[in-house]
Amino acid sequence: MGDGWTDALRVSLGVVTAATVLVVAAGLPLAVALARPGWRGRGLVEVLVTLPLALPPAVLGFYLLELLGWDGPLGWLARRLWGQTLIFTPAAAVLAAAVVGLPLFVQPARAALEAVSAEVREAAAIDGAVGWRLVRHVILPAAWPGVATGILLAFARSLGEFGATLMVAGNIPGRTQTLPLAIYSAVQAGREDVAGRLALLLTGVAALSLWAGSGWRRWGTGSGQGGWVR
Repeated sequence: MGDGWTDALRVSLGVVTAATVLVVAAGLPLAVALARPGWRGRGLVEVLVTLPLALPPAVLGFYLLELLGWDGPLGWLARRLWGQTLIFTPAAAVLAAAVVGLPLFVQPARAALEAVSAEVREAAAIDGAVGWRLVRHVILPAAWPGVATGILLAFARSLGEFGATLMVAGNIPGRTQTLPLAIYSAVQAGREDVAGRLALLLTGVAALSLWAGSGWRRWGTGSGQGGWVR
């Protein structure tokens, strides 16, 4: 299969991998926080985290443009550090993919954290596990299936991201052109055969990732029932 598919695959895998790491780094503390009821502002944070699921990609792309553009806060910071904004760069593609993938990680991870029994937490506290030690050594291993599910969902969603990426990162072959964008370009050029092969490639990569990830999740399955931090 010619037509630059290797570049599109390479860009896609790089963008999705970086986006998934960013999602986990930002989403895990959010999931832990949202699993704890009763603190002020929790409802607002929950709405903001989930909002990308309800907004059209064009709206998300517009907000990212405002954030990353010349006068945006991240755009200003990037100009100070590197002399240019992040628009039409791989970093912008990573941020777009991370934004759409974040809620799909946070929701199952949060549900899994909430499902860890209070008895498990209390027993660990008696043994001296408190604060971050409690979360790291007891809660997260027990909630692992849900956390792993969130990682898989975020990875798969980021792999298929199109609209917001097109707005903030463009469609630059070998640089920001991911597989979905390569399919779009092929269709626009009337090359349905190329688009079909790229679509099959994207489907295969997504299916293989989910299959491998399912085995990874089963391998690390922990236990835990009931409700945490009640």
